[in-house]
Amino acid sequence: MADLLLSLAALIAAVAFGLAAWRFIKGPRATDRVVAFDALTIISVTGIVLAALITGRSIYLDVALVYALLSFLGVITAARYLEGGEE
Repeated sequence: MADLLLSLAALIAAVAFGLAAWRFIKGPRATDRVVAFDALTIISVTGIVLAALITGRSIYLDVALVYALLSFLGVITAARYLEGGEE
């Protein structure tokens, strides 16, 4: 039963990743791309956590945490750039 739930969660994450990637490619504005990039990073962290659960390797959780922190900084930097820098 747990394997079925993990597989279902992976399928839902894959569909969400595809939809966010489509928005990232299509745009049409830069703000849409930044929001899609943020969604892609969140979904990627979800995928890494699912991989940790499926394989039973806890080191992937550390990787997911570091990736989440770095992606947060990247999105904040892109948002500041689009906003016009420091006020």
